[in-house]
Amino acid sequence: MGKYPDAYIAYLVEFHATRDYFECHELLEEYWKAHPDDGMGDTWVGLIQIAVGQYHERRGNRRGAAKMYESADGKLADEQLVQLGMDARSLRVQLEERRKAVEAGTPFKDIEIKLTDEELLRLCMQACEAGGYSWGTASPAENQALIHRHLLRDRTMVVAAREEALLKKRTNT
Repeated sequence: MGKYPDAYIAYLVEFHATRDYFECHELLEEYWKAHPDDGMGDTWVGLIQIAVGQYHERRGNRRGAAKMYESADGKLADEQLVQLGMDARSLRVQLEERRKAVEAGTPFKDIEIKLTDEELLRLCMQACEAGGYSWGTASPAENQALIHRHLLRDRTMVVAAREEALLKKRTNT
């Protein structure tokens, strides 16, 4: 692993190129759970919440989006954002703008996370090129599969795990 985790670079590519905010959430959540002691937990959660906020906003769930943006802002530490090659001030300004915009009912707008580390940007661009993506592409307004991704995922394993936990609980009581 280099200076930045691969999952973080993948998050940035999904966030800025495919605009698959659901996938952003999945990628970074998996990394965060696998690395609970890396000292960046709140920052990973904050970045996950930004992606979830964008996902909610794009789907028209304004209340959920505003809640995620506010919560993300509370989790993010400027020094860790800088450590991750981001412009912390720009991100905070955008979070506040999006929170106010969703509360006012204005149309959806993609957040653009400004990167300050040229090496990180180069890595993201390489990943975009390898995947056939373009950095900075706007959210596709008509792609219903992307906009409502959570409704289309296979939840077989999640349901089975919940049923197993319920069964264990019932047999232990």
